[in-house]
Parts: sequence; structure tokens; C-alpha cells
Amino acid sequence: MTYLNHLVFGVYPYIALAVFLLGSLMRFDRDQYTWKSDSSQLLRHGQLRWGSNLFHIGILFLFFGHTFGMLTPHFVYEAFLSAGNKQLLAMISGGIFGVLGFIGVTLLLHRRLSDDRIRANSKMSDIVLLWLLWLQFALGLATVPLSGQHLDGSVMLVLAEWAQRIVTFRGGAAELMLDMNPIFKAHMFLGMSIFFIFPFTRLVHVWSGFGTVAYVFRPYQVVRSRRLGMTPRAPLSQRDHSA
Repeated sequence: MTYLNHLVFGVYPYIALAVFLLGSLMRFDRDQYTWKSDSSQLLRHGQLRWGSNLFHIGILFLFFGHTFGMLTPHFVYEAFLSAGNKQLLAMISGGIFGVLGFIGVTLLLHRRLSDDRIRANSKMSDIVLLWLLWLQFALGLATVPLSGQHLDGSVMLVLAEWAQRIVTFRGGAAELMLDMNPIFKAHMFLGMSIFFIFPFTRLVHVWSGFGTVAYVFRPYQVVRSRRLGMTPRAPLSQRDHSA
């Protein structure tokens, strides 16, 4: 059991991160024409509008919330936010946006499985990914009442310490997870697995969302006319049409 715990929470995170980063880079380099969200909006857009919007609102909030919540050291915020209050904030906001995301991904999954045309145009990876996301939202919501059993924030600090040790290559991370509730363990394992399969799915379009920030800093677009070098012509309204 200790060996399995070390494998899952001490070694697997690095495997998942390596595949996530290197796999994304290799796919962008080798298969740029597959780098897209593969939208099926043309086939049926009504349910997609609600499902996609709710899913993206939920997943984006939870992604950034987990990232900053787990990776920010306790000493950075302890002067103005106690661990207990931080956990309460995470439970309320995570619960609300988790429900929104869960409803969204449920609509998307129902749409993809119930519409014959969409199902026929779906890849196996599309359906597997939606099921994994659905399960991940369900597990995340299941952790909310568990977190309510220790409102002092102690478990949250342990999970954050695990994440911070992983990203800073410090030892002893896996040992922190030994006595953790199985629901938390399953939620974290599935989260790492989604990063693992990221380069092989439509999720790669997430990188393009971050890439749009580059538009703020890129030079102005220069548009050159095909008439460059020709004699300028008067505007159409000023030309002589009597001839």
C-alpha cells in the first residue's frame, strides 16, 4: 500500500506533467492541423450553448482557483486570511462553480450521446474525456461535505503542501497523502490523469486560449495594398461617370 501510494502521489505526478508538457509540444510541432476544439456547433447548437457556457465558466474558475489555492504558500495569506476561512471560501465558491460545471458537462455528454449525427462524428477520445470530466466534477463536489468535517483547514493545508512539494521537487510529498480520505485521493488521481491524456484530446485548444495574450504585445499588423506602386485613384464618389 505504501509502495502504491508512493507510485501514485510521488512518481505519477511527474509522469503526468512530463506527458502534458512534452506531448503538447510534440503535437503542436507535428500535427498542427489537429490543434483545434473540433466544435460540433453546426450539427446542433441549442444544447451546446448552455452546456458549453456552464462548463467553461465552472472549469475555468475551478482551474485557476485550484492553481492559486494549492500553490500559494500559507505564509503569503495567513496575515489576512486564516486557513479555516480560506477553506470555507473554497467550499462555497468551489461548490457553486462545481455545480455549474457539472450541469454543463452533463448537458454536453447527453448531447453527444443522444444525437446520432454528433455521436457519429465524435472520436472515442471525445466521449472518454467527457466521462472523465463528469466523474471529476462529481468527485470534486463529493469533497465539499468532507471538507465540512474539518473546518480548521488542516486537510486543505496538507493537500496544498503536497502540491507545493511536487512542483518544487521536494521529497516527502507522497507520505502526506497516506492517511488522506479516498475521495480526495481519487479526485487528485483523476485530475493528474486528465493532464496525462491532455495532449491526445481536443483539450489542447486550451493552450490557444492562453496564447491569445500574445496579441496584446505583438506589433501592429501591416496591411499592404495590391495597388502599391500604381497611380492613386480618386474615391468612387468623385470620379467622372459621364463617359
